[in-house]
Amino acid sequence: MQKIQPVILAGGTGSRLWPLSRELYPKQLLQLTDATSLLQTTVLRVAQVPDMLPPIIVVGEEHRFITKSQIEELSTVKDYTILLEPMGRNTAPAVAGAVEYVAAGGDQDVIILVLPADHLVKNLQKFREVVKKAAGLAAEGLVVTFGIEPRHAETGYGYIERGEGNRVLSFKEKPDLSTAKEYLEKGNYFWNSGMFAFSVKTFREEMATYAPEILARMTEAAAGGGRDQRFFRFDSEAMSQCPSDSLDYALMEKTAKAAVVAADLGWSDIGSWQALWEVSEKNTDGNILLGRLDNLIVKDTKNSLIRSDDRLVATVGLEETLVVETADAVLVAPLSRSQDVKKIVEDLKKQGRKEFRFHRTVYRPWGSYTVLEEQPRYQMKRITVNPGQKLSLQMHHHRYEHWVVVTGTARVTNGDDVSLIYENQSVYIKAGALHRLENPGVIPLELIEVQIGSYLGEDDIVRFDDDYGRDKD
Repeated sequence: MQKIQPVILAGGTGSRLWPLSRELYPKQLLQLTDATSLLQTTVLRVAQVPDMLPPIIVVGEEHRFITKSQIEELSTVKDYTILLEPMGRNTAPAVAGAVEYVAAGGDQDVIILVLPADHLVKNLQKFREVVKKAAGLAAEGLVVTFGIEPRHAETGYGYIERGEGNRVLSFKEKPDLSTAKEYLEKGNYFWNSGMFAFSVKTFREEMATYAPEILARMTEAAAGGGRDQRFFRFDSEAMSQCPSDSLDYALMEKTAKAAVVAADLGWSDIGSWQALWEVSEKNTDGNILLGRLDNLIVKDTKNSLIRSDDRLVATVGLEETLVVETADAVLVAPLSRSQDVKKIVEDLKKQGRKEFRFHRTVYRPWGSYTVLEEQPRYQMKRITVNPGQKLSLQMHHHRYEHWVVVTGTARVTNGDDVSLIYENQSVYIKAGALHRLENPGVIPLELIEVQIGSYLGEDDIVRFDDDYGRDKD
């Protein structure tokens, strides 16, 4: 039986899905189409394919703990590995690093199946059939890409031109509408899905020919990397010297071994709010209503996508409109302009605003915190610590903290004192005091934290001990 090693690429931010998708909580971690995130759905999808090895997930350092947490929520997935990129270098280095990690096991004939973590595939039976076909071609020494049979003239995707048999004639950039219509009429053009299959041996040979610098640097990064339980971290210095390039540019557009398999999978990359509207089930008015449905009042509104995460949202007389509300931002736009949401994210970055980077709720390996109010000299947070977890032993130079336990029991280290704090009790942490918060119980610990001081930034943390190997919370 041909062994297949799934490599799931879980980087990227999905900026077109702002304000729901943020840099620290990107698209693949969101529940957009059902009760599982796109990452979880991808992991479950590959687990259903015969001869599939435990998945390898490639992520950035900042997403490692939430990625691990989401995978561990899947009771049917017992074995997996997370490869950590110390910095983003696009898909070619990410794939090359994963291949070198697999190659260290000694089997050059393993078929690598590369899948983005943030795509939707509705037809699982077709997916299994196409994977089997692609694996067969990969075993023959081809570098296989999955071409999605186009449903309409789409300008948001790149295209693959197929020649005789399964051979690739060319890759095309995102076309204008008239060119996209020509592609659709010709019948041998496919949407470029970003999914690939190839053997370890073929990939290394082709990369050595067409992208030797990427292969060399990521070989060093894998050889110099280290394991930490479920995580394997690429060597930072070697990867920092690696060129940044996509797999399409680095290899697929150059190799003579490129092949394409037609894949009618019920696929979408959910690359925009309009794309989500197109693939989701709609009500009788053509609307998609998401989030807190009890917070939505929709009148005389048609063919629109409306989402509320926090506050009451009411619409009247809208058509083909996008309204997305989160605790700290509201987006309103024509659905047809949803691709332009990325321009807002670019402006937020230029202005130095934090709304592009994280939500008011920020997830940590020990739990999460939610910012309730921010002012120049004080800040209020709701902190949730999962059972058995603890924050780092730390101190702050510029802020004082008051903790009030709402639910559960807290074990608090405050200087030389260690004590248990129960519901409706509080503790005061002076600036400069060594302190730690733990949850020794079996239910989540929730508390309200009030910070007061001249500087309240998260970088005012001096860490002395941490269970998770971080340098800042």
